[in-house]
Amino acid sequence: MTRLPLPLILAMALAASGVLPALAQTAPPAPPRASASAAAPGTCPAVLRHTMERLQDEAPQPLCQYAGQVLLVVNTASYCGFTNQYQALEALHARYQARGFSVLGFPSNDFSQETGSNAQIADFCSNTFGVRFPMFAKSSVKGAEASAFYRELAAQAGDVPRWNFHKYLLDRQGKVVGSFASSVAPDDPRITQAIEKQLAIFR
Repeated sequence: MTRLPLPLILAMALAASGVLPALAQTAPPAPPRASASAAAPGTCPAVLRHTMERLQDEAPQPLCQYAGQVLLVVNTASYCGFTNQYQALEALHARYQARGFSVLGFPSNDFSQETGSNAQIADFCSNTFGVRFPMFAKSSVKGAEASAFYRELAAQAGDVPRWNFHKYLLDRQGKVVGSFASSVAPDDPRITQAIEKQLAIFR
């Protein structure tokens, strides 16, 4: 007579007594699979947890939409000696957009060179320079009236815009990793090389 292994005998006995089904019923359910499209909590950096109005329609837009991207944040003006930088900014945006980069433009009259309405600014940017990168409604970028977003940028950088077209470079974690004066053109190697460096770093 063939002797069955002891573990098999015990298993058969438990199954016959109904213990195994009971144990199976009390086992904890498997955790649900995370949705691939669900955003993980805490992925929006603190500096981007602000809502600003879009330039073209003044509708509110959360800056968290740009979380995880490398960003070049620029305060702009329509009647400035640096206004032609719009063209280079648009070219920069188009060049790197597919790799997770965006230029964000913030018109400001802090230096008395952006006196038009949001609609007039939007029309000027689009029709004169073909601007397609995201632009936001006119706001303040320095001093006591500065938006909370710009106050945080200045605090991180230890530097405030002293004129139109000052540029802050943010990495994918929302940290300011570069602050460039108005005279530094968007296609200056100091900016393009800094952008390339950050784009090469994966989250």
